[in-house]
Amino acid sequence: MIKLLRMAALALAVLCVSWPASQAGAALQVDITGGQVEPMPIALPQFLAASAEVAQTGLDITQVISSNLESSGLFRPLPPQSFIEQITNFAREPRFGDWRTIQAQALVTGQVTLQPDGRLKAEFRLWDVFAQQQITGLQFVATPKSWRRIAHKISDAIYIALTGEGGYFDSRVVFVDESGPKDQRVKRLAIMDQDGENIRTLTNGEDLVVTPRFSPTTQEITYMSFAGEMPRVYLYNIETRQREIVGVFPNMTFAPRFSPDGQRVIMSLQSGANSNIFVLDLRSRTTRQLTKTPAIDTGPSYSPDGGQVVFESDRGGSQQIYLMNADGSGQQRISRGQGRYSTPVWSPRGDYIAFTKLVNGNFAIGVMRPDGSGERILTEGFHNEGPTWAPNGRVLMFFRDTPGENGGPKLYAVDLTGRNERLVSTPGFASDPAWSPLLK
Repeated sequence: MIKLLRMAALALAVLCVSWPASQAGAALQVDITGGQVEPMPIALPQFLAASAEVAQTGLDITQVISSNLESSGLFRPLPPQSFIEQITNFAREPRFGDWRTIQAQALVTGQVTLQPDGRLKAEFRLWDVFAQQQITGLQFVATPKSWRRIAHKISDAIYIALTGEGGYFDSRVVFVDESGPKDQRVKRLAIMDQDGENIRTLTNGEDLVVTPRFSPTTQEITYMSFAGEMPRVYLYNIETRQREIVGVFPNMTFAPRFSPDGQRVIMSLQSGANSNIFVLDLRSRTTRQLTKTPAIDTGPSYSPDGGQVVFESDRGGSQQIYLMNADGSGQQRISRGQGRYSTPVWSPRGDYIAFTKLVNGNFAIGVMRPDGSGERILTEGFHNEGPTWAPNGRVLMFFRDTPGENGGPKLYAVDLTGRNERLVSTPGFASDPAWSPLLK
């Protein structure tokens, strides 16, 4: 069932207004949970331009929307040369018969206008071709430099309307940018849009940085830095570019990650040959120990409601995935398959836990339910590691290393079906991705 979208104004000053659907309750919808094999054919004519100065912007927005939808694996944008009707009037209803002839199931029409105050307005309508009705329509107003952000918002609106799931295109990914010889890699924190565009570095590469993680509530990240060979956990505000030290710990620190409310950081601290899991309150800067075993406990990740923590431990003789309550009680193993499990991370939806698995020399990225059932491998390779969830919990990003002197890590994305895997292009080598929440 198609629902009208209600979207809040963006912090970027992007204004969005709903166009009413011409008829309630359309039937056109993609079944994302069933792992649809054949993508939905969708037509995306170039957005009309009210003036020559925004003609290129209309083309650029259309191309980004098309690329986003195609990358999801759920949609197949039809080639423009196949279009019979040439859209010339945004306000006019399309000739649905022309679009049915080329097998389009959905149609997107849009236009861009430069407002008197210099802001850009982009509006679109999504049509069900066979039902001959409008599904939804929105308009966005923002500065012209925010055109790519508008394209991602429109992509999300289309995705939501046709799948019933949350969107993920209007989001960012922080990662470790790697350059230089394999034995002397320079590692910088970098950030990009989820499609690999708008890349910029956040640190200068003077100090080794690892494991960046987004706050679920703000555009802030936590990461580890080895300045002066002393491990430090930092908080970095992406908007203000302000950095602060969370703490300097006498022993090695691993895998810091935010709690769902953004008020705590959970991590593991090493003591001798062992490590245990601690939680740090960001307001009081006090720590509390959650595990206490003669083993290596690390890689903690909160459930979306903050009530439980998943982590990895070798307390049973090999790396496995364990679950405990947020206060450290009720610790139990949930992984049951062969091989070693690591880097567990809870889906934003709460329905799956992603992990890295090493078995028979192969590294795999997989998912399981929180009780350990329903384990599925999504992709395998020479060295896959570090899964991170898209905001809608339906796509994972990870890094894959390649062997040899000239080899190095690259970022990849794969959906929950495992059928749609793609390379995420970055200028150099890249590892340790962390997906942001949807931007606001």
